[in-house]
Amino acid sequence: MSGNKAIVYVKPGEVEVSDISYPDLILRDGPGVNPLNVGRKCNHGVIVKVISTNICGSDQHMVRGRTTAPSGLVLGHEITGEVIEVGSDVEFIKNGDIVSVPFNIACGRCPSCRKQDTHICENVNPDRPGSAYGYVDMGGWVGGQSEYVMVPYADFQLLKFPDRDQAMEKILDLTMLSDIFPTGYHGAVSAGVKTGSTVYVAGAGPVGLAAAHSAQLLGASVVIVGDLIEERLAQARSFGCETINLREHDDVGEQIEQILGTPEVDCAIDAVGFEASGHGEDGGEAPATVLNSIMGITRAGGRLGIPGLYVTGDPGASDADAKEGTLKIRFGLGFAKAHTFVTGQTPVMKYNRDLMKAILSGRAQIAKAVNATVISLDQAPDSYRAFDGGASRKFVIDPHGMISKTQHLEAAQQITK
Repeated sequence: MSGNKAIVYVKPGEVEVSDISYPDLILRDGPGVNPLNVGRKCNHGVIVKVISTNICGSDQHMVRGRTTAPSGLVLGHEITGEVIEVGSDVEFIKNGDIVSVPFNIACGRCPSCRKQDTHICENVNPDRPGSAYGYVDMGGWVGGQSEYVMVPYADFQLLKFPDRDQAMEKILDLTMLSDIFPTGYHGAVSAGVKTGSTVYVAGAGPVGLAAAHSAQLLGASVVIVGDLIEERLAQARSFGCETINLREHDDVGEQIEQILGTPEVDCAIDAVGFEASGHGEDGGEAPATVLNSIMGITRAGGRLGIPGLYVTGDPGASDADAKEGTLKIRFGLGFAKAHTFVTGQTPVMKYNRDLMKAILSGRAQIAKAVNATVISLDQAPDSYRAFDGGASRKFVIDPHGMISKTQHLEAAQQITK
């Protein structure tokens, strides 16, 4: 084989479908590849034929020009696929296995990985702990919004689905295991959600919706979701959440009081990150808005889960401090209320196997919660624009038509019954 098509970042506001090299088990030079990673041999890796790969809000930060991502960077860190080639050092993963690829790249050997802190692996990114596919300053591992991708450390990282037919039947749910379902769940766990909790989720994008669904799975009594876009709030209401329109009403506590009878919740989740907007009709970009608001409405002693992305370099920020990730946060308020803050990438492997079982049993309905929408690789540029415009959809790219074929087969079977 020699062909491979992928979604490539071109410049702010523009991505395109490009022909790229077919992967092999070496990390070769290319846009965004750390020079110290060039030539890295990956006999412990596999080549995956991509069944599904999703557009993520984190990708949008790069596409908007809000990072230092170079032109030509292959995007995509949410990958599910079929193993079609295994390296000589791979023992347990076999050709034909259908697998979920955690977006964190992790070696399984370093002290962090041995503690299940796979989000801060110490051996895969020469710049700092932590890495991901197709992302700026993450070591340069090639992204998976493509037809084929190389995955290193396969025996350690890959989550193999137990049954191929069952996996394809549930693929729209299972595709969320590479990132947003564990990320939303991590946000809820970090916030201390338990039976009876009242929970506020800032942001009704896919991660916020995944966090809200996760809070329900963990036993929350009330989940309140706040956003500026009514279409996204309608999606949150579709699976039983209360909602707050922050464009129409800027006082979060007042709206929470109307729902709960008190202006506070037990715990809160920031699923927005550094491109946050101020509340109200005229709210412009205000990157500390969410962090300050959730401190204000979370009870004393509560926990704040922060899966929303914050960066150390934001060339599109409105002021010099924000350009380097320095925000005007009311940390004194958090200190006075004895809040616990949990930040950073999600250690996907800590959660994905349990969440897989919740999906396969029918307990979790994550594809429905985030409005999974299947598109072709060629439709990805238009879908990036739609997502950037606030569309309440989780776009799932189907590079080989395998999902569409399965869906058509299932539809035909239903007709003939």
